[in-house]
Amino acid sequence: MVNDLVKQELDGVKFKLRAKEDFSFLSQFGKVFCVFDQNDSGNISFGVINNKLEKFFIKVAGAQTLEFAGNTNEAVEALKNTIEIYSDLKHPSLINMISSGDYNNLFYIVFRWAEGDCLYDHWNFDYYHNHPEVESPRKRFAKISNEDKLETAKQILEFMAFVESKGYVAVDFYDGSLMYDFKSNQLTICDIDLFKKSPVLNDIGSDYWGTKRMKAPEEYHLNAIIDSRTNVFTIGALFFNLFGNYSGELLRQIYTENKFIPLEEKNWALSSDLYNVALDAVKEEPEKRYATVKEFKDEWINKA
Repeated sequence: MVNDLVKQELDGVKFKLRAKEDFSFLSQFGKVFCVFDQNDSGNISFGVINNKLEKFFIKVAGAQTLEFAGNTNEAVEALKNTIEIYSDLKHPSLINMISSGDYNNLFYIVFRWAEGDCLYDHWNFDYYHNHPEVESPRKRFAKISNEDKLETAKQILEFMAFVESKGYVAVDFYDGSLMYDFKSNQLTICDIDLFKKSPVLNDIGSDYWGTKRMKAPEEYHLNAIIDSRTNVFTIGALFFNLFGNYSGELLRQIYTENKFIPLEEKNWALSSDLYNVALDAVKEEPEKRYATVKEFKDEWINKA
C-alpha cells in the first residue's frame, strides 16, 4: 500500500514508518521485544520488558505510521482522549492502563502487558495464507471447549453491561479488540479507544466506525441513534463470528450488501437456545432487540 517507507530497528526488532522517528524514551521502560506497526488508527505500539521481567504494552501517537490516512496531530489528540475512557471503564477484563506521557511530538500510554493472541490479527493474514500449516488464533479459538467459549461470552457480556452502566456505547468493538491466552483460557479486552459517552448519533453515515462483519443497520445511517440496542447488536454479531463459521462467500455478501447476515444454525457451535438468543440480539429493527445489554446478558446466561 505504501511506497515511501523508512525501516527502523529498536533492540533488534524491525518495523516500518513513513518517516524516521525518535523512540528513545522507550528505554526508560525496558527493551522492545515486539512492534505493531500496521494499525490504521495512527498509533504504533511496542511490547517492552524491563530487568524485573515486567512487560508493558506502549501505544504511541504522533509518528507517521503506514496505514493512517489522517495527520499526526489528530492521532495524538485521539489517543489523549482515550485516557478518560480507560479510566472510566477500568475493569478486570480490560487491559490495565498505568500511565501516559509526552516525548517531543509524540504522546504515549503505558499499559500492563496482557498475554494472549488477538482473535482477528489481520496483519498476519498473508502469512497464514502462505503457511497453511500455521493455525491462526481464530482457528485455534474455534477448537477450545464449549465450556471455555461460554466463559468467554460471559466475560464479554459482563464487561459490556458494565460499559452500559457507565453510560458508554461501544464503537468499533469487534474480535480485533479481543486477546485470548490459550494457556490460561483468559480473555483480555485490549482496544476500546473509540467508545463514546451517550448520547451518541451516527455523525459519519455509511462509513461509521466498525467492521462490516458486525455493524448494526443504524451504523450505516447518518444521524441514527447509537445506543444500548446498538451495543446489543454488536455483541450478538460478535458472538456469531466467535462461535460460528462464516464461509468466504457469506463474508463477501456481507461486504457487498453492507449488511450483517447471521449464520445458519448448522454453522453455529453452541446450543440451539443460545443461537436463538443471539438471533434476537441482531434483529434489523432496534426495537425488536433486547433493550439493554443487561437484558441480553441475563437471557444468555439463563439459556447457557
